[in-house]
Amino acid sequence: MLDLETIRLDKWLWTARFFKTRKLAAEAVSGGKVHVNEQRSKPGKEVKIGAILTISKDNYRWQLTIKALNNQRRSAKEAVLLYEESAESVAQRDLQMIKNREQRELFDFSGREHKPNKKERRLIHQFKQG
Repeated sequence: MLDLETIRLDKWLWTARFFKTRKLAAEAVSGGKVHVNEQRSKPGKEVKIGAILTISKDNYRWQLTIKALNNQRRSAKEAVLLYEESAESVAQRDLQMIKNREQRELFDFSGREHKPNKKERRLIHQFKQG
C-alpha cells in the first residue's frame, strides 16, 4: 500500500472491490448510493484515511471506516485491509441475508417453472381472444 494522503472516492471503491469498474463506482456515488461522513458526494471527491463511508448496494448496506489508501486494485485479501467495518453493520447485513434467503425459499420465482408450454399458450391465446 502506498503512502497516499487522498484518493478519488470512485477509485477507492474500485480498489476496495465494492464495484467491478470505476464507472460503476462513479454511477453509484452519483446516484446517492455512497455517502461520505453521512453526506452525499461526487465521484471525484478526495477521501482520506479515517473517512466514514456508507455504501448501499443490492439491498445490502456497509458502514465502514477507511483504514488505508491504495492506487491499484489488488486481491480480495488485500482489499479487506483497506477498511474496517462496524460490528453493527455486519450484524445488519447478516440479518438482511437471512431475510433474503427466507424470501427466496418462500416465494421461489424461477421463470422456467412458470413458463407455459405449447398447450397452455394456446389456451391463453383463446382466453384473450374470446
